[in-house]
Formats: sequence, C-alpha cells, structure tokens
Amino acid sequence: MNSLGHSPNAKLDKTILEKYLRLPQPEDKLQVTYIWIDGTGEHVRAKDRTLNFLPKSPKDYPIWNYDGSSTYQAEGSNSDTFLNPVAVYKDPFRPGANNTLVLCDTYKYNKEPTATNHRRTCLEAVERAVDTKPWFGIEQEYTLLDSDLRPFGWPANGFPGPQGPYYCGVGADKVYAREIVEAHYRACLYAGIDIAGTNAEVMPAQWEFQVGPGEGIKCADDLWVARYILHRIAEEYGVIVTFDPKPMTGNWNGSGAHCNFSTLAMREENGIIEIEKAIDKLSKQHLRHIQAYDPKGGKDNVRRLTGHHETSSIHDFSAGVANRGASIRIPRGVAEDKKGYLEDRRPSSNCDPYSVCNALIRTCILDE
Repeated sequence: MNSLGHSPNAKLDKTILEKYLRLPQPEDKLQVTYIWIDGTGEHVRAKDRTLNFLPKSPKDYPIWNYDGSSTYQAEGSNSDTFLNPVAVYKDPFRPGANNTLVLCDTYKYNKEPTATNHRRTCLEAVERAVDTKPWFGIEQEYTLLDSDLRPFGWPANGFPGPQGPYYCGVGADKVYAREIVEAHYRACLYAGIDIAGTNAEVMPAQWEFQVGPGEGIKCADDLWVARYILHRIAEEYGVIVTFDPKPMTGNWNGSGAHCNFSTLAMREENGIIEIEKAIDKLSKQHLRHIQAYDPKGGKDNVRRLTGHHETSSIHDFSAGVANRGASIRIPRGVAEDKKGYLEDRRPSSNCDPYSVCNALIRTCILDE
C-alpha cells in the first residue's frame, strides 16, 4: 500500500492549480503571506492578504493582527495579536508580480512581545555586538513522515536496515523523497534565503539543509522562512515534516540544528585564541545554553543529547577538534588554519534560532 494512501493532499491533482496560477495578476495588486511563530515556539502559522501598493521595505508593510486564542498566544476574550513585519522574501509559490512572504514579530494587545517572540531580545543583542560582526550558519536536520507518522519510505510494520548507507546516500534503496529536497532548495534560492546546501542524513528519511553564513539576525530570519517553505512544499506531496529532535527511539540518530558561530576576531589571523576564549566562556554557561536550545527548556533535547549517535551528553560540557561527540566542535580546517569558527552541536532541530543566536552573543561577546 502507498505510504501516502491516507493523505488527502497526496490524492489531489496538482496540475489543475497551474491553469489558475497562469491567470494574469492585476498590476496594481500583490499577494502577501504573513508568517509568524505560534505559541508553541516551534511551529509557524501564515495567512494572506492583498495589497494595492508595492512596499519598499518591511516597515512599509501594514501591521496586521490575528486570533491569538487559536495559536496558544491569547485568551478568547482578548484575542487580537499583532503582526509586525520584519523581513521580506520573494514568494516561490506565487512567482512573479512582486508577491512576497513577510516574516513577522508577534505582539500582545498591550504591544508587549508574546512569550515566543524571541527575535526582539536577539536583535537587541545583535545591535549591541554589531562591531564584532557575529556570523551564524545553522545546519537544520529534519525527518519526513508519511500520513501514518512513520518515517517516509520505512516499511509499515518493520524497520529499514541499520544506519550506515543512508548518509549522503544515492539510490532508491537509500534515499526517499529527494523531490521535496530539490524543490525546497530551489524555492529557498528564489525567495532570497541564504541556503548553503543540502544532504541526506544518517537515518533514512532524515535530511539536512544549511542556512548562512549570515551576519547578525539574518540567518535566524532565513531559517524560519526556510522552515515555512519546507512545510508548504511537503504539504503538496502529502508528506509531513517533523523537526522533533528524536523522532524514532532506539538505535537511530536524532536531529539537531548545529550552529556555526564566529566573530571578526575569530576569522582573522590567530583567531583560534578568540575561539578558545569563547569555548571557555561557554563551558561556564552550559545550563543556560541547554535551556535556550530547545523550546521546552531542555526537555526535548534530553532525548537526543545522550552521548550516543554523534551527540554529547546533555549533562556535561565538552569540546574538541573534529569531535562530533562533543558539545563544541572545532573543525579540523579551523584548527589547521588557526582561525575560523566554532560549531555548537547542542541546539535541537526544533530550536528557536533567535534563542540560540541570542545566547551565543550574550555569553561569548557581551559576557553576560
């Protein structure tokens, strides 16, 4: 039986939509999708509107609102929650005609940030650290599921062969749903996201894409919109994307969002000295970072950071050159060049990248 046999989306004829998308769009109208993070801190929501003018920057887009009581962000008796546009991307689902995706911050009725609006705090840290030119690159792992919530392509009543042949694999017995990965890659490039690459991951049906490097807050903005685009593309195929850090128990790899971080001083000659200083600071703030690195304050990551399957233990801080079992990995090339960046391997796949970047800046640069 087709693993998508129960998926209504997979049964729809995708070619019918094309004739409507080919209809001419009025020159004085553009379609805009507002995207935001809901009250879970890990899922995105979106809704559309028509504008009759072409905004020149995020601040030119209208502030909008939505029903926060339906997104775990407000009470029904006072539910209007505000959307403040902060970043704009080209819309790969409605190409041409200046249609856009608009990433938004969320604010309560009293104009205070919602509990899951971590961008504002991150932006404050970025602005205070601007002279150090912090760069971030995030490696986003995820798993594709069928409509029965099994990893896509896995036997319905069993398991695939052990891990080994799937990482960066090629071939129908090793790789599933490459079409989704390819579509996502091209859509991100079209949108203006700094997507750096993709690869099949260690567990079958597990994939990764990389965003960055980007200075300041751009990498985190790009990652949230890239996640939205991935969900939308998979939706068309009737496939589910999960960013759960340990979607399958047992002898299977979990999913992370390894964060590559550097400052200008780290990237310059003998920057390894600055990298080692940063690692020393991180060693003293391990708990703070664990709490910031998944949306449940570490409870999600405890299932993943076991010291096995290329992870460190959640209870201990460690660092090493080319060591994928450490909290912080110094890439081999960085150690040889004596400059570059560090890789924080602790963030979970469902982390809020704003929280991750914020914690790294405040620990390593602002000494908070």
